Amino acid sequence: MKKLDLIAIATIILSASGAQAQNVPANSTPYHEEWVFHVRWGHQHEWWKIFQKYQIATLDREKQLGFVTSYTVEVPDLHASDDSRWDYRIIITYPNYDASNHGDDVEQQLFPDAATRDREEQMRWDLTVNHWDLPVHEIDPHK
Repeated sequence: MKKLDLIAIATIILSASGAQAQNVPANSTPYHEEWVFHVRWGHQHEWWKIFQKYQIATLDREKQLGFVTSYTVEVPDLHASDDSRWDYRIIITYPNYDASNHGDDVEQQLFPDAATRDREEQMRWDLTVNHWDLPVHEIDPHK
C-alpha cells in the first residue's frame, strides 16, 4: 500500500475518533454478527495470541471509534465431538450494518506492516479447522 493511501486511511480514522456520535445515525438499527472458530486440537493458545494481537485490538479500536457498540468472547466450558466442537465465539454488536465494514481499514491503520500482519494471520488461519461468520438477528418471541 502506498504511503499516501495509509495517510488517507489514518486521516479518516483519526477524524472519526473525535466525532464518534456522528458516525451513527440516531435511528439506526443495531447489527449483530457472530464469529465462530474451531481450532486445531492443542493449538488454541497459539491461535488465541494471534487473534488477540490483531482481531481484538481492531475490535477495541473500532469500539473507541464508535463502529462497534460491544463485543463478547465466549469459550465452551465442556467438550463436544470434534465434528461439532468450537473453541471461540465472538459476538459483535455494531450500531448498524454500515459500521460493520470498517474493520479492514482500522486494522491497516493499527498494523501498517502488511507483510508481518499477513504472515501472522496466515499462521492463525492455518491453525483454524473451520470457522463461520453469521449475521444474527434478534426476534420478538411473542410475534
